[in-house]
Amino acid sequence: MNPKISIPPGAQSGVQRWRLVLGREAESTCGTPLGAAAEMDKALSALYDPEGPDGMRSKERRGGRGGSAPSVARWLGDIRKYFPASVVQVMQHDALERLNLREMLLQPEMLCNVQADVHLVANLIALSRVIPAGTKETARMVVRKVVDELMKRLDEPLRAAISGALDRSQRNRRPRHGEIDWNRTIRSNLKHWQAEFHTIVPETLLGYGRKARRPQREVVLCIDQSGSMAASVVYSSIFGAVMATLPAVATRLVVFDTAVVDLSEQLDDPVELLFGVQLGGGTDINGAVAYCQSIIREPRNTILVLISDLYEGGVEAMLLRRAAELVDSGVQFITLLALSDEGAPAYDRDLAGKLAALGVPSFACTPDAFPGLMAAAIRRDDVATWAAGQGLVTSRAAR
Repeated sequence: MNPKISIPPGAQSGVQRWRLVLGREAESTCGTPLGAAAEMDKALSALYDPEGPDGMRSKERRGGRGGSAPSVARWLGDIRKYFPASVVQVMQHDALERLNLREMLLQPEMLCNVQADVHLVANLIALSRVIPAGTKETARMVVRKVVDELMKRLDEPLRAAISGALDRSQRNRRPRHGEIDWNRTIRSNLKHWQAEFHTIVPETLLGYGRKARRPQREVVLCIDQSGSMAASVVYSSIFGAVMATLPAVATRLVVFDTAVVDLSEQLDDPVELLFGVQLGGGTDINGAVAYCQSIIREPRNTILVLISDLYEGGVEAMLLRRAAELVDSGVQFITLLALSDEGAPAYDRDLAGKLAALGVPSFACTPDAFPGLMAAAIRRDDVATWAAGQGLVTSRAAR
């Protein structure tokens, strides 16, 4: 049976659809696929049938890069032709896992045919040290395409959420461009709507207090770059790059495995930042938190977001001691067990419970919920209560 594949609209009859779902074993009862359905069946068989579309064993199909490269490139083109984008992404992911086709990310002609998504970006990052020189520019183009699409989707919600949460007690009626409070300015100037030009010509600009030029909050994103956190690394880097452009928020981004690397200087270019990440390796959360503790200047104005599944390879007792010190100093310490769309993550429930007992809420968060989380943290709301209200299950304190 072909797992996880929705029934394609191109299959003309119900019988042919069942044949595509059930695979070669159903040929005696469902017949042989015809027309477009036959091409769909061939693409599915190449991935899901143990012996391949022509009785050829998958072991043989996983052969060397030279001769197999054109057929893989054609397969990528075929699945994009016959299946919707959501199904294409599932099949690409399955190809990497089932057929050991990671070489399809190492060839320019194949990268050009791949449906780019977060998981592909994660694979390119993981392979960045071994991608051939002739492919690296193509890989960067693929990553930049995904990054640009994510920025379009996530930039404005995060900006609006953070801006709405910041202290606006001091107003400025002669603001510089970066200080303009656009929501209040537009509401105050609706009477100046110019129907002919479909725009508002503001008579009065309303801005935030000049103190907004000095960061009101410090945000430290501390990201576990072990392989299981790949999608979270991508989303975290995007959000970090957006926050780095906000003058009222000082943003630091730190990645770690058994070593700690501060990538804050690369936040102006999320593509370069992502290629600076080395996915995989061990995990020393205590060492990473120790570094973050050392760079915090104003604890009561700092939000520390640890993004990790909490499988600690360092010294857990020291990690818990540091967490207690940070919370006692006034730092808002939050643990995100995942920052992705992938559902409930695997994580160390025992350590999450111990952190919760110290006042460090731990829960998985989707990219769409992250702006609301940052707004709640900036307002100094009870983040655990906020998460519960959003339907995000938080870890309970260990007894």
